[in-house]
Amino acid sequence: MNRRDSLKAIGLTAVSTALLVDACKTTPEKTTETSTTTFTPGDIAGREPFEIERDKKLHDETFFTKPEMATITALADIIIPKDAHSGSASDAGVPDFIEFIVKDIPEHKTPMRGGLRWLDVQCANRYNHAFVDCSHDQQTEMVTEIAYPKKAKPEMAQGVTFFNRMRDLTASGFFTSKIGIKDIGYVGNQPNQWKGVPEDVLKQYGMENVVV
Repeated sequence: MNRRDSLKAIGLTAVSTALLVDACKTTPEKTTETSTTTFTPGDIAGREPFEIERDKKLHDETFFTKPEMATITALADIIIPKDAHSGSASDAGVPDFIEFIVKDIPEHKTPMRGGLRWLDVQCANRYNHAFVDCSHDQQTEMVTEIAYPKKAKPEMAQGVTFFNRMRDLTASGFFTSKIGIKDIGYVGNQPNQWKGVPEDVLKQYGMENVVV
């Protein structure tokens, strides 16, 4: 599968849309977190107090069940595994990010839950196991069938749609995390030393001899 280079554009584009959509408060279901890094919303400069409070409430609620979170974690780490350059999707807190986003943007809920269920049914029929209980080779084989829309079989259409969403959310979560930003190499605004207007520009406007 394509690695970070192809995902950077997906993540940086998807997050600009996903994080601007308003959400409605929903009824929670009990679950536990599985990732090693916790995504904490509301830590962004410029947010109003009521926005931070709303994000905290959403963060305190839960949607995905423990098995669903385990599947999300496994899928996210297949999409962006750990390598010599940086950590994996789960190292960056992507599963927690996805848990938050589906509450923040409720239209993700049904497609994500339905897609996870579809994936487990497919794996049960093929390997007699849920996705997380399959071997790494079996998981990779299953993902490969839905990761490439142009190559996928017609009967895999539902899985392709689900995986496209999962990949977008994973890239969005990873490349807006501290690990992902470092992976991109983004350094932000840097201080510079002003040396005045370049000499050639001054000559162009006949101001090379002007004393300020």
